[in-house]
Amino acid sequence: MSANLMTTQPAVVAYLPMHGPYAQIPEGFGRLYGWIESHGYTAAGMPAAVYFNMPSDETASDAVWELQAPLAGDLPDAPPDEDGIGVRSVPAMDVVSAVHKGPYDSMLPTYQAIWGWIEENGYEPCGPPMERYLNNPEETHPDEALTEVLMPVKKA
Repeated sequence: MSANLMTTQPAVVAYLPMHGPYAQIPEGFGRLYGWIESHGYTAAGMPAAVYFNMPSDETASDAVWELQAPLAGDLPDAPPDEDGIGVRSVPAMDVVSAVHKGPYDSMLPTYQAIWGWIEENGYEPCGPPMERYLNNPEETHPDEALTEVLMPVKKA
């Protein structure tokens, strides 16, 4: 597995702040995409999750994270509404990226490859890690799941 430096494209995303166990991801994406459809927006790209802390226990009850779905068009930023979902612009950023193939619970080597690249190339993290889900887990065998792990970085 190889990690490499890349620059993401700016995007407008619908986002859903989340707290607690990651088992909420399927239900959260259902809410997010239902909201997009009900507001007449068009999803335009692969969904992602951004992880703001490292949970202290296996159940991740104290995890803070958010789900994102890229949207088509030039939409104005909007804070979360009564459904808890907002819209915001995400600027382009330098990231170290690696694609993981396999179950979500086996991603540690992918993160280790990214950390190794960062250390070996004189960079440092400058934002929370993100995961882009490149295929639908409801339609894909866990061994075939593709997840792009992205770590925002800056030159040390």
